[in-house]
Amino acid sequence: MLKIEELVHAYIHSHCDFEKEIVLTNHFHSDWEADLLIIDSLGFSHEIEIKFSKNDFKNDFKKSYLNAVTGEKFLKHDKISCGDYVCNAFSFLLPMGMIEHDAIPEHCGIIEFYHNADNWNTEFYLIRQPQKVHQESYWKLNDKDLFLRKMALNLLQRKMEIKGKHEELIFKNPFEIKKIKK
Repeated sequence: MLKIEELVHAYIHSHCDFEKEIVLTNHFHSDWEADLLIIDSLGFSHEIEIKFSKNDFKNDFKKSYLNAVTGEKFLKHDKISCGDYVCNAFSFLLPMGMIEHDAIPEHCGIIEFYHNADNWNTEFYLIRQPQKVHQESYWKLNDKDLFLRKMALNLLQRKMEIKGKHEELIFKNPFEIKKIKK
């Protein structure tokens, strides 16, 4: 059985240009987590949501969120389709033939994959390009400096997690460190 991490690895290494794009996995933004977030050199962004089952796909349209500032409750895909969304485009990455294409909203791109378990080869097929829901750059809607600092912090934390799995690490409480600095 293909794992999501294996699918993500196959997709980004066959479809992303790491010299021109920022590629993030499991990135939190817009009140939810993007399985894949790709930001090109012009600042245009594309979120790709991975679904392995019909139920998981259907549940994506039931997701509601509460705006922390206004208290407004909204459905994820209502927010995306009306353009009140940080990314310029949104697509689903699905197993080939899992969902009828007409069941997927027109604003969503469709990428299907076929995984051959015999030779561990995964092929991707662009069925429908996503519509741009707005023309604003990701950097116009997000603080790029803060974004980069958070990426660096996440990288450091992941490095420590991995290192900690191989050897015991002892860290001081970060809140105690901040008190000492004052």
